[in-house]
Amino acid sequence: MKARPWLLLILCAVVASAIAGAIGRLDATPATPKPRVLRIAMNTSDLPTTTGAPSQGLEGLRFAGYPVFEPLVMWDLRVTDRIPGVIPWLAESWTVDAADRNRWTFRLRRGVTFHDGSPFDADAVIWNLHRYFDTSAPQWDAAGGAWARSRAPILKSWEKIDDHTVVISTSTPTSYFPEVLTTVLFVSPARWRELKGDWQAFAQRPAGTGAFRIDEVNRTAITMSRNPAYWNRARAAKVDGVKLYAMGEPTTRVAALRSGEVDWVENPPADALPFLRKAGYQIATSPMPHVWAYFLRSRPGGPFHDLRVRQAMNYAIDREGIVTLLNGAARPAQGFWEPEDRRFGQPTNRYAYDPARSRALLKAAGYPADKLVPVRVLTTPVASGQMLSLPMNELLQQSAAKAGFKLEFMVVEGNQMNAMSRNDSPKMGDIDIYNKGYNTGESTYLYYWMYPPNIANYFDKASKELLDEYRVTFDPVERDAILLRLHERFVDDAPMAWVVHDVNPRAFAPNVRGYTPARSWYTDLTTIYLTD
Repeated sequence: MKARPWLLLILCAVVASAIAGAIGRLDATPATPKPRVLRIAMNTSDLPTTTGAPSQGLEGLRFAGYPVFEPLVMWDLRVTDRIPGVIPWLAESWTVDAADRNRWTFRLRRGVTFHDGSPFDADAVIWNLHRYFDTSAPQWDAAGGAWARSRAPILKSWEKIDDHTVVISTSTPTSYFPEVLTTVLFVSPARWRELKGDWQAFAQRPAGTGAFRIDEVNRTAITMSRNPAYWNRARAAKVDGVKLYAMGEPTTRVAALRSGEVDWVENPPADALPFLRKAGYQIATSPMPHVWAYFLRSRPGGPFHDLRVRQAMNYAIDREGIVTLLNGAARPAQGFWEPEDRRFGQPTNRYAYDPARSRALLKAAGYPADKLVPVRVLTTPVASGQMLSLPMNELLQQSAAKAGFKLEFMVVEGNQMNAMSRNDSPKMGDIDIYNKGYNTGESTYLYYWMYPPNIANYFDKASKELLDEYRVTFDPVERDAILLRLHERFVDDAPMAWVVHDVNPRAFAPNVRGYTPARSWYTDLTTIYLTD
């Protein structure tokens, strides 16, 4: 059969068009993929500072600290079945001198650079320590120094041995010194010099060694991008960037998640959890070493100078009611640690809500049965670790009234409350209770809150002796045994009313993957990735 000329023409045209299309596709410039940026709404009233000494409490350290600036030793945040221990980081190893327990030697990791390309070495370590602890140094940073000294008050001196070895000395033997150093972060001396020694200018163009680098800081957000030259390839970031927002109001955070403005919210409000789950959002919880508590100030003339009144307040706390209020996103607290913790021990008192027992203790302390004991509580609605402070306090006000106490609240902004918490602050005045959530996973905070002088005005000779003994004990088994005895003492002597342990609630958009639920106050952002 003869081919029809018109059919051949059509076939030739089709083939020519297909070839031209293929050539066109080969010549076309590939589309640039959209950067995958993780957007986080923090539970803070303001953005953390970006100089390597972040404000906004441990939430600032969690998001604007560790991802960008790093310490010599670090928490192993990829461990999920126990409280993370300290592992080598910018230092590849460390030792304490057996003959002089104040002398610690750190061998620095080679090949690490800051975001500006300058080397991390012994000179950079020494420069940073002068920045934090030497008021006469040209690079002295008052704000950063206050940050570091509050966390590492025992750091005494430092010296360079060679380009990759430094020795740091403490003022007293301190077995938990590596834990202390997890919060001393390092920044680039070269970037500071480039910016003429201006720390405010540095905050706009900071340089650390972390998996992320800060690109922009403005009033509304901190914008970071993945560090392509990060030294720790096994823990390199999977997202292209991170954007941090400060959203102190819980409903604002949830609204931002639902509208697609953010992908991750800290501490979503309890009443929103069932709805968010039903709507397809992910809710993550994990046990963490954190307790929300009342510090019972034993000031002369105040009600809590009497042990019976301190114990009465612990029996006036409706912990189960708080857990219900939080839709199960908390656990009742009877002390620093949970009863199954090996350090909890066997205290005489196992606190639970018992109004009758509370009133009996108040009567034994000389308070009339027909009048409530007035106590003034200092709290803040928004701050790192404060959970849902105001609703929780309102419930406790009601339960405490049935147990013989009248709670009166003084509500201040978070930074103001932190400033007032200084032991010598005259503004504490007639405050009876300091309401604060705090980290129980690090020994340094045990000393920060409980070693005299402290915010609770608490002094107990036996407790102080145990704290002193723990500080100079380097054997792990012996240290745990000391903590057990110390915890039993604290629970029965009741310098605090422990309310609930946090379970670290977070809500994520459906496309957030790779979250590692570390049993820690901190989190590893480098494991996160986003799907389409």
